Amino acid sequence: MNGLQRQPIDLLVVGASEVLTCDGSGDDSIGRVVGGVVAVAGDSVVAIGPESEVRSVVDPTGARVVDALGGVVAPGFVDAHTHLVFGGSRVREYASRLTRTKEETIALGIPVGILATVEATRAATVADLMHAAVPRLDEMLAHGTTTVESKSGYGLTVADEIKLLEVNRLLDQSHAVQLVSTFMGAHDVPPEMDRSAYVEQVVSEQIPEVAERGLAVFCDVFCDEGYFTPHDARRVLEAGLDAGLAPKIHAEQYARTGGALLAAELGCASADHLNFARTDDLAALAEAGVTAVLMPLIDFAVRHPKPIDASRWSEAGLTIALGTDMCPGGYAASMPLAIQFACRGNGLSPEQALLAATAGAAHACGLEGHGRLAAGAVADLQIWNVATLEDMVYRTGHNPVRQVIKRGKVVLG
Repeated sequence: MNGLQRQPIDLLVVGASEVLTCDGSGDDSIGRVVGGVVAVAGDSVVAIGPESEVRSVVDPTGARVVDALGGVVAPGFVDAHTHLVFGGSRVREYASRLTRTKEETIALGIPVGILATVEATRAATVADLMHAAVPRLDEMLAHGTTTVESKSGYGLTVADEIKLLEVNRLLDQSHAVQLVSTFMGAHDVPPEMDRSAYVEQVVSEQIPEVAERGLAVFCDVFCDEGYFTPHDARRVLEAGLDAGLAPKIHAEQYARTGGALLAAELGCASADHLNFARTDDLAALAEAGVTAVLMPLIDFAVRHPKPIDASRWSEAGLTIALGTDMCPGGYAASMPLAIQFACRGNGLSPEQALLAATAGAAHACGLEGHGRLAAGAVADLQIWNVATLEDMVYRTGHNPVRQVIKRGKVVLG
């Protein structure tokens, strides 16, 4: 380097079969660097490339050296859609619905649906919710997830929605996994109110309180049959925008209601689910720059009648994000499993699915410094015990994660 001083570093990852940068560089979409190394200073990546090239520009004296042992190095996963914090469990409902209808399950005295979780969540303390959520985050971290979007929505009162968002804040401060907090008071209508009165409460009481306390980045709404209409969703999301909360939307999951077109009109950060979205809906979302969030594991859990062909999303030019949709109705913590299902069940290539789980998901969460490995990016990365991305996709149900690094610190393995 013509005598230029080499940059001191704190961490050097060596011995990789390949580094998947997911930053748009290289000869393929995921930026494979065969045999590459990653140099980290503080909480940022400073160099990636062949070992001889990286060592020529960095000074590893005193740095921790992590040996990938012939495995893949990839960005930490960003889980773009979860309902992480909730009280109770719906395991009895899930087990019953494997062989029974919803009506038969209710006849057995088993509470079902979002409102069953609302009752349990309202009864839970902050300590209860923390005690339940930490193991979920631990499991996500063990599967390579370094950042999680976490929605409220199981309180449905001002106080209970604030309680859930306060838990998000506490988790973000205390756990290795980073949380992005989303307010979703408009998840369902509570049993003690009618829909119009509840929408008014969300708009006039819940959103102002959330914004004043600085507890969320995004505002989300469940726009679907039996939940909130496009008119309701517009009121909620525009109130959120006025309060400084960026919009997201659950749209077209069980019927086409117009939620996707509303997302395009409002420039939502993401539109999630989209099982019933038409080609023109997808085109409008793509033109507006709205990220589409795919969640194959919840569709599997509910045995969705209209599985998504995500190749249509790609053809429409959409940026695709991936999420587990960890929630009481479909308990799923594994992003590798979500990738495997997205490939076999939804028509994504391994490269497309990995990008959706990293750079695409980071984009949906407004985190442009995450989900990729490049100079200046946040040093969130994982090391797998397989030699190629294709191996990870091939081994259905296998968790390949050996080590996880969050902001330049080894937090697992």
